Amino acid sequence: GLDRSYLPITRFSIEQSDGVTAISQYLRERTLREFDVKNNIQVIYNFVNCDVYIRDPGAAQRRKEYAPNGERILVHLSNFRPVKRITDTIEILDRVRKKIPAKLLLIGDGPDRSRAEWLAVQKGIHNDVLFLGKQDNVHEKLALADLILMPSELESFGLAALEAMACEVVPIATRVGGVPEVIEHGKSGYLANVGDVEAMAGYAIELLSDDDRLREMGKACREVAQSRFCASKIIPQYEEFYRRVLERSS
Repeated sequence: GLDRSYLPITRFSIEQSDGVTAISQYLRERTLREFDVKNNIQVIYNFVNCDVYIRDPGAAQRRKEYAPNGERILVHLSNFRPVKRITDTIEILDRVRKKIPAKLLLIGDGPDRSRAEWLAVQKGIHNDVLFLGKQDNVHEKLALADLILMPSELESFGLAALEAMACEVVPIATRVGGVPEVIEHGKSGYLANVGDVEAMAGYAIELLSDDDRLREMGKACREVAQSRFCASKIIPQYEEFYRRVLERSS
């Protein structure tokens, strides 16, 4: 069942259903099933600050801190809960490294960190898995990467993928929850089934082996973020929603 404590919905007196928003069509449908909401739920997507989350022209030099020999950089960003399947990122890196020199940056912390550390040691790739912990300026680290891995069991939206996309970092994610509303398979990233690390590694190897294709898809990711999910486009939708709700309540 759905853990209601993690439902990212905005509510104005949900018992009376004066106004409810959801951050994806997926979440809207789940909310309608789980709650007795009488009025319509309006979908207003999550957003990203496109002026902050942007590809840094100087990133090539800063990459050397993590990839001194020109290795490709994969990144994962989460709270390391079991639902995020962080150990799948280790499995993916292990397969990628057999074809292409690569590093994995893990941003965040949580209960599954020790499992990921142990697996990296067991695979003999612990020197290529860098645990960066929680970061205040996530955008600076995301902008260094080539790909973001998001092998989650469930995502209501996939904000980490969107933030990476704004930085021209291509997402490889699972086809769950609201993620397909953000990522178009083959155009602004790749989608795979939960647990299919072979497919996700295959997509990564394919992209990392073709620099022109990688950069082309990175720019397509940025275009999606700018055209559909920038704060300048989404925040006015919230303002208009709140205005209508307040007018009905007065």
